[in-house]
Amino acid sequence: MEKKKDSRTRNWSFIVYPESAPNNWREILQEEMTPFAVSPLHDKDINEGTGELKKEHYHVLLCFKGKKSFEQIKEITDKLNSPIPQVCNSAQGLIRYFVHRDNPEKAQYEVKDIYVFGDLDIVSPFKTATSRYDAIREMLAYVKENGIIEFQDLMDYAMVEQEEWFRYLCDNSAYIVQEYIKSARHRLLK
Repeated sequence: MEKKKDSRTRNWSFIVYPESAPNNWREILQEEMTPFAVSPLHDKDINEGTGELKKEHYHVLLCFKGKKSFEQIKEITDKLNSPIPQVCNSAQGLIRYFVHRDNPEKAQYEVKDIYVFGDLDIVSPFKTATSRYDAIREMLAYVKENGIIEFQDLMDYAMVEQEEWFRYLCDNSAYIVQEYIKSARHRLLK
């Protein structure tokens, strides 16, 4: 007997039209207690075929901890009078699409206008390897210029003054920075 393919997934997307959604549609989503992100209001999108403005809408990304079926998501979208939900194959790609980052021919929207509920990272999709290396370069220069010889001193500064540095140190750049600080400390002891 052939196994049935599991069509459930953790990430789902759909569109919300303000004209047909309940006024409290975001609160309805919050009741699901799952992280989600909402695009800025897409009110400048042009229909390529006609050249007319598209109907105002939001794009929504739901990110569940476990897999959910189409039927489970459809129950949610029905409460919002939204069209049929779609499987989201790339949460990062969708978040970039929220502002048309990779579509310069489309209306551009602001990242700061993305609404986030819960623990959902909308910063990483906009970071490039170059920005990470630039941030590491800035941190190392700061360490050198300020005579930092303890990692805690840099972390304390980043927590309060440099949100981007703090994120990089927490996520994936701490090792190289710690090694640099350790080397600076050893050089002082010689």
